[in-house]
Amino acid sequence: MPTLIPHWIDGALREGTSGRTADVTDPATGEVTGQVALASTEEVDAAVAAATAAFPRWRDTSLTKRSAVLFTFRELLNERKPELAEIITAEHGKVLDDALGEVSRGQEVVEFACGVPHLLKGGFTENASTGVDVHSVRQPLGPVAVISPFNFPAMVPMWFFPVAIATGNTVILKPSEKDPSAALWVAELWKEAGLPDGVFNVVQGDKVAVDRLLEHPDVQSVSFVGSTPIARYVYENGTRAGKRVQALGGAKNHMLVLPDADLDLAADAAVNAGFGSAGERCMAISTLVAVGGVGDDLVARIAARAATLRTGDGRRGCDMGPLVTREHRDRVAGYIEAGEEQGAKVVVDGRDVQPDGGGNGFWLGPTVLDHVSTDMTVYTDEIFGPVLVVLRVDTYEQGLQLINSNEYGNGTTIFTNDGGAARRFQSEVQVGMVGINVPIPVPMAYYSFGGWKNSLFGDAHAHGTEGVHFFTRGKVITSRWLDPSHGGLNLGFPQNA
Repeated sequence: MPTLIPHWIDGALREGTSGRTADVTDPATGEVTGQVALASTEEVDAAVAAATAAFPRWRDTSLTKRSAVLFTFRELLNERKPELAEIITAEHGKVLDDALGEVSRGQEVVEFACGVPHLLKGGFTENASTGVDVHSVRQPLGPVAVISPFNFPAMVPMWFFPVAIATGNTVILKPSEKDPSAALWVAELWKEAGLPDGVFNVVQGDKVAVDRLLEHPDVQSVSFVGSTPIARYVYENGTRAGKRVQALGGAKNHMLVLPDADLDLAADAAVNAGFGSAGERCMAISTLVAVGGVGDDLVARIAARAATLRTGDGRRGCDMGPLVTREHRDRVAGYIEAGEEQGAKVVVDGRDVQPDGGGNGFWLGPTVLDHVSTDMTVYTDEIFGPVLVVLRVDTYEQGLQLINSNEYGNGTTIFTNDGGAARRFQSEVQVGMVGINVPIPVPMAYYSFGGWKNSLFGDAHAHGTEGVHFFTRGKVITSRWLDPSHGGLNLGFPQNA
């Protein structure tokens, strides 16, 4: 019997009342394991009302007490993160080690948020004018919404809600309906850590919930991660409703490999970054650009490594798990077929994989397509699966132009032993996150995460200083206080100020 997966509103589980549900499946078996409630607008309103009611008390809670809750949450998460990893693997499909790594990277933002009081310090200027002082403060917004994708059901929400909560806001999280249980586990952990009821709420749902959060007058900001078309939709509708919006969109991340690169290092990196989490990462390397004559050698090394990967159930010690749904698996397989029809060479074909898992799982093995051109759909579209496409150029300049001409600007990396070339690349490439001999350049939590061009809508990146500023408003106070000596007896000789 599938488990019923409810909402979390005002510190307690809340069964759905809309009458609408969606299947939650185990991608390694194809079995329906849960029925997640899909919220009505009234249920969204109830979550926002709980967050609105909790906001004044949480806003006025001292930074010391807020930080104490954050520290307790951090310790509980450290102790119990294997539990969360198992939930992620069961609903998303990524292997346990990868799921545990996801939780650990999210935990970095929790740790960053523990030190947020330092970033909330204002400035002070004495005697900006005669007898006039000026100081600044940063204050929370109020109830804020986080809309997260299926590929990182723990890490991506953690990019936002620890900073939002630490800065005094209340949160309504709308997780993906494909893997919704991680959010409820986190909600219960917050309660155990001592977070007051209503500060963290979870609304399960689909487009109905998203649209209501975008239009609700009490929701002050929206943080979103997902595909570019939906990111644009969220940004346009959220800002039209007068909200702050940070909407992180899609990606087509390029790895530029120069002739002087260590090809074994580059091949390892391409496989790790291309096929980890079955390629369902916004920072996955999906496009390799081979410069000069290194293409044949590099592709051969990548193909040899890809052939050793074991695809199967993430609970069985495999290297790569299934894709999240059958529909998504079929979509990715369709791109491989289209690439072959358009002239790409299928060097490694994941459609032929023999998985170590259930016969009804959503399987697609690592795939490498060589001799891809920029007009093929396997290059122009974000595939979001274990498909690595290889393009060839003659020079560094051609490779740079190819990357800069792409509509996305999320992440990129260069592999080279030439420090001058690397320094030039980091300056000239039009991408928000750059790696040098690092395949997945996801910054640490005290830096901010986000891309350029159609990979980001809005002005603020996630976490780091930009995240603190996104979840707070600046206020400047100018004050004059009368000098107590202005009145009363004073036998001294009068002087001008």
